[in-house]
Amino acid sequence: MILRLAALIVLALTVALPARAFETRAKAAWVYDVSTGTVLLEKNAHEKLPPASMSKLMTINMLFEALRDGRVNLDDRFPVSSHAKSMQGSTMFLNETDRPTVEELIKGIVVLSGNDACVVVAEGLAGTEEAFARQMNERAKALGMTDSTFANASGWPNPNQRMSMHDLGILAARLIREFPEYYGYFGLTEFPYDNRAPDNRFNRNPLLKLGIGADGLKTGHTEESGYGLVGSAIQNGRRIVVVITGMATDRERSQEAERILNWAFREFVQKTVATKGTRITDADVWMGSKTKVGLVLDQDLSMLLPSLAQDKLKAEVAFTTPIEAPIAEGQKLAEMTITVPGMEPTTVPLVADQPVAKGGFASRMKTAFGVLTQRALVAIGS
Repeated sequence: MILRLAALIVLALTVALPARAFETRAKAAWVYDVSTGTVLLEKNAHEKLPPASMSKLMTINMLFEALRDGRVNLDDRFPVSSHAKSMQGSTMFLNETDRPTVEELIKGIVVLSGNDACVVVAEGLAGTEEAFARQMNERAKALGMTDSTFANASGWPNPNQRMSMHDLGILAARLIREFPEYYGYFGLTEFPYDNRAPDNRFNRNPLLKLGIGADGLKTGHTEESGYGLVGSAIQNGRRIVVVITGMATDRERSQEAERILNWAFREFVQKTVATKGTRITDADVWMGSKTKVGLVLDQDLSMLLPSLAQDKLKAEVAFTTPIEAPIAEGQKLAEMTITVPGMEPTTVPLVADQPVAKGGFASRMKTAFGVLTQRALVAIGS
């Protein structure tokens, strides 16, 4: 026998929301609410595309992991090889007499998008850039980045250098969550390394100067990829990650990223409507010391909701009744499915609010008689 109950409650689990009529001009995009684990927008999000300098985030991740593990320190110095010095495109203008610190290399990669700095890091951690690329590929698989392959540390054009917007997004979220002590580097607006190129000292991320709470992460551009950006901003405790690529100009990239962030912050509202332990309903108990057990939430319930549909929630609880004793406190007994207009249904477990032991002979007989009577009535009624 299945009991179903409707109630106005919501859930704090990862859910995928549709774009809600939002159309991005980007070739591919992935937008994510980090605070609630909610995907707000996907467009060609798993397509393997040339990432350009946005793949430098993986190099940074490898370096941050080495710092966390104690393999290197911020004041350690790395040598500059002839290969690193020969890198073209965006650079720190390093030469073979330099021995930049790890901290300088982080700033050189994040702010100056230094291809030479990426090679220095790769060689410093793995011996060669080729060996580092193999390590990047292994680490990407371990992190669930199934749409990514790496051939170099800098994002220099290569047919084997590919990432999806989804993978870039989960990598960005990882850098934010796992390395708060280093994440601040992404918000630096300039880094005049040794004053070698004063006009090249500024961060290319256009979001940092807009006053919208942006504090990261990386831009990218090649002829093949177009203009792309991995950005993040925080407003009123909510953090959004936006990843786009395929824009025609840097101006279009900036405008589209800002437009998406404004939509993400204004179209959705985060609501907490119930706390852990809230009693949703009761379930009959079979052969127990008690005839009923409460079904409660095992976590606080908070959800990111479309702002125009936040009061149109519906929750349905489904479980088989009666539930046979013994029952442990916290044991999962039911599932609650929450539906909101424009969203996919989401399910949350409900657990027992107290233990229920097996009943004595009299209790078991009383329960059994009641259930048999109920079944007989159902049969007669049908």
